[in-house]
Amino acid sequence: MGNQIDDSRPIFVQIAERIEDDILEGGLPEDSQVPSTNQFASFYGINPATAAKGVNLLVDQEILYKKRGIGMFVASGAKVKLMEKRKEQFFEQYVIAMIREAEKLGITKEQLTEMIRERGSSV
Repeated sequence: MGNQIDDSRPIFVQIAERIEDDILEGGLPEDSQVPSTNQFASFYGINPATAAKGVNLLVDQEILYKKRGIGMFVASGAKVKLMEKRKEQFFEQYVIAMIREAEKLGITKEQLTEMIRERGSSV
C-alpha cells in the first residue's frame, strides 16, 4: 500500500483501515504497540490530529486500547473482531452487489454458483 493517501475518502478512515490491515495480516499482533499518532502523521505527511482521529476510531471499536503514558496497543481478540467486520463488509459490498447485477443480467443462482466454482479454482 505504501504511504499513498486516497483523496476520495477521509484520511482518518484510511489510517484506521491500514492499522486494521496490519492487524489482519499479522504485522501487529495482539498486545503489540502501534505507532504513535506523530509517527503516522510523519509517515503519511498528515496532521497529527487526523492520525489521532483514525486511531481513536479503532479505540472506540475496541480494536486498540490505551496504556496511559505508554501508547496504543492492539486489543485481545482484535483480529477476530476485524475479520467478522470485514466479512460483513465483503458480503454487503461484493456479494449482494454481484447477486443484484446477476439478477439484472438474467443469470440464475445456479449459473452464478457455477461461475464462481469454475473461476475460483483458477484464480
